[in-house]
Order: sequence, then structure tokens, then C-alpha cells
Amino acid sequence: MSNLSNVQVLERDRKAEEESARPDRAEVEAAVRTIIRWAGDDPKRDGLIETPSRVARAFEEFFIGYSQNPTTILQKTFEEIDGYDEMITLRAVRFESHCEHHMAPIVGKAWVAYIPNGRVVGISKLARVVEVYAKRLQIQEKMTAQIANTINEVLKPQGVAVLIKAQHHCMTTRGIHKPGTDLVTSRMLGCFRDNATTRQEFLSMTTDPE
Repeated sequence: MSNLSNVQVLERDRKAEEESARPDRAEVEAAVRTIIRWAGDDPKRDGLIETPSRVARAFEEFFIGYSQNPTTILQKTFEEIDGYDEMITLRAVRFESHCEHHMAPIVGKAWVAYIPNGRVVGISKLARVVEVYAKRLQIQEKMTAQIANTINEVLKPQGVAVLIKAQHHCMTTRGIHKPGTDLVTSRMLGCFRDNATTRQEFLSMTTDPE
């Protein structure tokens, strides 16, 4: 019987499928040239000759999260915590992502909290989990759930809370054109879902630090 968690199984299957179907760099650059021609410009002119290569490199950076496993990031924990069992909150973790509908930027901040159950994880690891999921094609609702579910499955804390505030360029720079608006999503698990006082304590911390 497999000892993998549901999150680990999904990550394994997703990575295997992605690797089997992944195009090579030449195909990506050819696709960019096609887009340039479709937009009405000439990919052979001086200013655009190196654009396909630059776009491919940029996309490698934008979507590096597909090559990273968030469960591995959380594996190293610390148990010498002298019984600490209060809320741990990492506030305003800035991220950049891209929406899966238009591939337009999503820029925002995440608040991540958990109440430990005998062990804690290095705080940078929480930020890295946010980053892994952000560096994929996303919708904010799914990203919020993925972060919370992964922390919950790996650390098995008393509870997990994730709140994300972000601006979506697919509606601020195109379409309905509503700059200045942001989307707020949250995911509460364990004691954050069951205990209104704990939930409110977390929500009181979800303002940008000075």
C-alpha cells in the first residue's frame, strides 16, 4: 500500500503527465513567432529576432512551480518547541502568478497561518509553498486551497488558514477594465474552521504590515 498522501499522489501524476507531453524549446520559440505574426508584426525584424528566446526563458521563470514539489519543501520540521501551540502567521507574502484563462498576471499577497501539533516548520518554507503554487497557471480560488491543503496534509497541525488578496490583470488591464480592484479568497481548516474566535484572530492580522 502506498504511503503517499493525496497531495503527493496528485503531484506525482501531474509531473509524469507534464513531462511526457512537454514540447521542446524550439517548439516554444516557433509558437512565439507565430503569435508575433498573428499580432501583425514581423518576427524577423531587429527588435524581435531574440524575442522568442527571451519569452521562453521568461516562461521558464514564470512557471517554475511545475518542476517543484511543495510537499518536499515542508518535510523538514522541528519538534523542540517547548510545547508551543499558539498561532503562527506569516503575513503579506508577495507573489506573482498568471491566470489560466488569459495568461495575464495576478499580483498579490498571501497570509498563511497554522497552529502546530507538536512540530513547526521553518517560516521560509511557508513562503516557498506559496511561491510554488503561484508559479503555475492558476485561478486564485484553487491556489488558496492548494496552499492550505498541502500544509494541512504534510504538517498535520491543529488547523490551517490561508487568505489571499490579489489584483488580476485579466480584469484590470483588459476586458471590463477595473483597475484598483482586488479579489480576496480564504481557506480555513481544522480549528480555524471550527472555532470562530481562532478564525477572527487570524482575520484581524490580515492587513498589510506597516
